[in-house]
Amino acid sequence: MKEVMLKISSFFMALLVLFSTLSFTVDKHYCGDTLVDSSIFFEAEECGMEMQTNNDLNDCSVKKKNCCSDVTIIFQGQENLKTSLDKIDLQKQQFVASFYFTYVNLFEGLEENIIPFYGYPPPLLITDIQLLDETFLI
Repeated sequence: MKEVMLKISSFFMALLVLFSTLSFTVDKHYCGDTLVDSSIFFEAEECGMEMQTNNDLNDCSVKKKNCCSDVTIIFQGQENLKTSLDKIDLQKQQFVASFYFTYVNLFEGLEENIIPFYGYPPPLLITDIQLLDETFLI
């Protein structure tokens, strides 16, 4: 039972570390006020209504406002994890070591089963109390 709980808790701790360090972006493409496409890992596909620029008539062209827009939302994960104990000072290392050893020894069983009354024989029966009180298990 102890091993199963240890495996379950270590699995959930690994998931916690994974999801706390996960970074991803959400890319959305709007055409006007309407959401056309959204994507998590890739760029969102465009609707095909983007304005084409005419390089031939730069001086006499009328500029129109583009109706399409792209929105990018970035979810940044945690990046400052301490993975080694060499950056921790001596007091914290001593605390972690002493806490670990006391916690491990807390659940350690005895090597042999000690019975404190092993050398003492049971008392002699003078009269049978169940026969005296006439109480019988049926």
